[in-house]
Amino acid sequence: MASNEQWKLLEQLVQEVNQQTEQLKQMQERMRELSATAVSRDGMVTVTVGPRGEVRAIELDPRVYRKLSPSELSGSIVEQIGHATRQVSGEMKELMEPFVPDLPFDDLFGEETGFESFLPRPGTP
Repeated sequence: MASNEQWKLLEQLVQEVNQQTEQLKQMQERMRELSATAVSRDGMVTVTVGPRGEVRAIELDPRVYRKLSPSELSGSIVEQIGHATRQVSGEMKELMEPFVPDLPFDDLFGEETGFESFLPRPGTP
């Protein structure tokens, strides 16, 4: 038969698991709500991205068509998407780091990260 001390230890462990589960739920909710907005230096282009870097909004100042060529405009849009994506990746890292401190965040969320970073390397299971 389990002693009173063992029951207290079990209750403490259950409370810790419940607390960690709640913290993970809160982190997941915050991750779903993450977004970042980047604005070009000239204020002509504003881009907002979501937690996975998906573009949620692109706002263009009406004067942009008079001030920028099509290639300058597309370049500015791509640049702001990059800025916003790096910002939201940093916020994601901050949220996740307390839960998985040994995760190689720079490898997963770094600037040079591409889809292939998530694929298995040859010779690995």
